[in-house]
Amino acid sequence: MPYATADDGVKLYYEESGSGFPLIFVHEFAGDHRSWEPQIRFFSRFHRCIVYDARGYPPSDVPEDVTKYSQARAADDIASVLKHLEIFQAHVCGLSMGGFATLHFGLRHAALARSLAICGCGYGAEPAKRETFRQESEALAKMFESEGSAKTAAKYALGSARVQFQNKDPRGWKEFAGRMAEHSAKGSANTMRGVQKERPSLWDLLPEIRKISLPVLIVAGDEDEACIEPGLLLKRNIAAAGLVLLPKTGHVVNLEEPDAFNRVLLEFLHAVEAGRWGPRDPRTAPGFGVHGMR
Repeated sequence: MPYATADDGVKLYYEESGSGFPLIFVHEFAGDHRSWEPQIRFFSRFHRCIVYDARGYPPSDVPEDVTKYSQARAADDIASVLKHLEIFQAHVCGLSMGGFATLHFGLRHAALARSLAICGCGYGAEPAKRETFRQESEALAKMFESEGSAKTAAKYALGSARVQFQNKDPRGWKEFAGRMAEHSAKGSANTMRGVQKERPSLWDLLPEIRKISLPVLIVAGDEDEACIEPGLLLKRNIAAAGLVLLPKTGHVVNLEEPDAFNRVLLEFLHAVEAGRWGPRDPRTAPGFGVHGMR
C-alpha cells in the first residue's frame, strides 16, 4: 500500500489516478478516500488526481494521542502528501472537514495551491453557535467510544443535511453510511475532539482570510443551512472567490449531485488555468446602488 509520512511520523494512505495538473481531494468527517470516487472517475481524464485518508482513518495510521489531531495538522497533512509525491503545486478540493482543511491549507501553504475548492464548509463556525457545536462534538466523540462506529454512523448518516442524499439516492446513501460504519471508533473520536471541536471560528480568522489571493470556489447545498452563512462570509472576504449553491441539496454535495458538482468544479478549474478567475471587480462590491451608482 502507498503511504506518505507526515512530519510527525504518521503514515497517510493515498491513491492516485490519471495525468495532468495535480488535483487533490480532501474528505469529510463521515467519509474517507472512497467518498471521491465519482470525482476521480471523471477528473482523472484531465488531471493527476490524488485522494488520501486523513489520520485516524485506516488504512492511514490511527494515533492514540488526541494531541496528534488538530486543524493545523489536517492542513499540513495535505502538504505532506503533495511533498511525498513531489508535487509542487496543485488544485485542492475539500468537503466539510476537508473544506476547513483546504481553507487552512490556503492560509498555511499558499505557495503549494493553484486554487482552492471549499465545499460544505461552515458547520459550527458561526460565533453564536460555537459553544453548541463544541458540546455536540464532545457528545459525538463519546458516542463513538461507547457505542462504536456502526451504531454511531447509523444515527449520524440521518442528520438534517444528509437525509436529502437518502431521499434522492437511497443506494448511494446506503453505501456512504456503510463506509462510515467501517471507520475506526478511536480515530473518529480523536478527530472529533482534536480537529472538529477545537477548530477556530471562521469569523475569528477573517484578518487572515482576507489576505487569500488564490482563486477560490465555494460550494454548498441550499438545504445545508449551517454552511450558507459561512459560505457568504467567505465569498465576501476572499477577493477571488465565487459561490455556488446547488438547489434542493444537502451537505454531501459531491455524492448527492455528482454531475452538477463535477460540472461546476470543472468550469472553475478551466477558468483558473485560462487565467480567467480573477479578483472581484470593486465596482460590484456592496456600496453601489441598485442602478450601479453610489
